[in-house]
Amino acid sequence: MDNILFRQEVYSVVAAVPSGRVVTYGQIAYLVGRPQCSRMVGHVMHNVPAELHLPCHRVVNSQGRLVPFWKEQRRLLEDEGVKFRKNGCVDMKVFQWEFMKE
Repeated sequence: MDNILFRQEVYSVVAAVPSGRVVTYGQIAYLVGRPQCSRMVGHVMHNVPAELHLPCHRVVNSQGRLVPFWKEQRRLLEDEGVKFRKNGCVDMKVFQWEFMKE
């Protein structure tokens, strides 16, 4: 899979994440057929063109941690009804996107 195709597939998955849900880098990697490439997903997400208007704020790490230094991410998620645990992480048991059930 070349980088352009990988990037486009990552964008497609992110675009499909419903409001009020989050997805992990690892889930995205799995869904695009590259389960060992969660770091590559992170690199792709870091460089998403703004004009695509993707809901990048819905992507978190496997523990539900937010992107460092992106303060707006939490507000965007809270506006969609996503709740956080006391440690500042998304409550993954409640808000993780279960794409297999949809």
